[in-house]
Amino acid sequence: MKKVAIFDIDGTVFRSSLLIELVNGLVKEGVFPKTTPQKYQKEFNAWLDRKDTYEKYIEAVIKAFTENIKGVAYKDFIRVAETIVSGQKDRVYRYTRDLIKELKDKDYYLLAISQSPKGILDEFCQELGFDKVYGRFYELGPEDLFTGGIVDIHLIENKANIVRRAVEREKLTLKDSIGVGDTEGDIPMLEMVENPICFNPNMSLYKAAKRNNWKVVVERKDVTYNVQ
Repeated sequence: MKKVAIFDIDGTVFRSSLLIELVNGLVKEGVFPKTTPQKYQKEFNAWLDRKDTYEKYIEAVIKAFTENIKGVAYKDFIRVAETIVSGQKDRVYRYTRDLIKELKDKDYYLLAISQSPKGILDEFCQELGFDKVYGRFYELGPEDLFTGGIVDIHLIENKANIVRRAVEREKLTLKDSIGVGDTEGDIPMLEMVENPICFNPNMSLYKAAKRNNWKVVVERKDVTYNVQ
């Protein structure tokens, strides 16, 4: 049975959010209305000014994406996704990039779990050598047009559900398992692995790390710090 390493992607491996870059790309290419950014501008400004959380900003972007994806052709979606990944695939953190390579060399099974759309995750994670990718799977209807629905949302919203499914289906072991996340949404996954790593954590995850004595790693510019 292979050992498993589980990574969140946005803000943990990728130095931005694939969803944010995707929405911006869809707007730029005229697939989404030009007014789309207005739906999350307030939350973006509040986060930028450090008056509110990044999580609220992301929630607003998710809402804008979900509202606008209905009726979009898959070919337009994947065309933009491929362009974004091609141009930004190297915009990753050194710590997690090197950790992925190290674990790949040790024959770990690499599992990615993210709230970004699975289509763009597949493109991005393939470049890094992940074995399996779980993300939000947006439903396709007739003529390969998005319906606006999300398949099995109850599974992807709790990463522990995905870990259990992957371990069973892929015949993996949690012995010596590693998990890397950056927000409180990763806590259920981190609780399941033997070696949880909180990488550039937000305050909620940092508090959980302190309570549970989890490893905390921060990368700033070209320096990596082990906080605990």
